[in-house]
Amino acid sequence: MKKRVTIQGVAGCYHDAAARNYFSNEEIETIPCDSFQEMFDHLATDASLLAILAIENTIAGSLLQNHELLRKNQTRIIGEYKMRISHTLAALPGQSIDQLTEVNSHPMALRQCEQFLLRHPNMKMIEKFDTAGSAKEIAENNLLGHAAVCGEYAAELYGLHILERTIETNKRNFTRFLILADPLLAAEIGPDESKINKASIVFTTPHTKGALSKVLTILSFYDINLSKIQSMPILGREWEYRFYADFTFDSYARYRQSIEAIKPLINDLRILGEYTECKNEI
Repeated sequence: MKKRVTIQGVAGCYHDAAARNYFSNEEIETIPCDSFQEMFDHLATDASLLAILAIENTIAGSLLQNHELLRKNQTRIIGEYKMRISHTLAALPGQSIDQLTEVNSHPMALRQCEQFLLRHPNMKMIEKFDTAGSAKEIAENNLLGHAAVCGEYAAELYGLHILERTIETNKRNFTRFLILADPLLAAEIGPDESKINKASIVFTTPHTKGALSKVLTILSFYDINLSKIQSMPILGREWEYRFYADFTFDSYARYRQSIEAIKPLINDLRILGEYTECKNEI
C-alpha cells in the first residue's frame, strides 16, 4: 500500500524532496499542509499517515516550535534524514538573468543567497511564503521578469529553467528531518531493535544544584553519546527548563539501562522515538 506523507509546503518544497529521498525505494504520495500544526492535525485524525518534519538546520539552528509540537502530540519518531539545502535561481524558459526584475522566495532562502543576489541589483528581492510556492506561482501565472529561489526539484516540477545552481552563500547548509508516525503504525513499520542506534527524549529536572550534570554523568557511564541537547523555558515556572536530548549508542540494551538509571533523577520523561541514525550528511 502506497505510503502517504504529510509535508509542510507545496509540492516540490524541500520537505517534499526529503520525503521522496528518504522513501527512495518506494512510491509515496505527499500531502501538502500550510503549517506544521496542520501536519499534526492531520496525523491526529488519520493514523495511517506519516509525516516529515524539519527539526534543525546547520545555519538557522533548531526549529524550537517543532520541538514543542513533538512533545504535545502523540506521534513517534521512526527515522531521520539529513539533506543538503542547495538553492537554484529559476525562471520561465527563455528568460535570462539580465531580463529579471524580481526574485521571489521564502525570506530565509533569500538571506541564504544574499551574496549572489546582491551581485544582480536589477532583481528586487520579494519575500514569499514558500520556495516551491514561488516557483509554482511564476509558472502558473506566466510571470515574465520574475525568478524564484528554490530547489532543483521544484524548478523541474513546475517547468522552470534553472539559470544558476548552488547560489547559496554557505555550501554547508543541511537540514535534519524527522519521520513521524502514529504509535501503532510506528510499532509496525519502525526499525527493528537491532537497527536502533539513536533516540530522542524530552524531560525536566528538579530545580536543584547539579541536577542536569548528574543525568549526563550517568549517561556517560553507560557509553551513551549525547549528540544534541536543547533547553526551553517552561511557561509559568520561572527559570525552570525542559530539555530535549538526542542520544546515539552502540548497544540498545545499554541505552535502555541508562534510561532506567536516570528516571529517579528526572521528571516528565517521554521517549519521542527510537530509530536508526542517518549518516548521509557528507
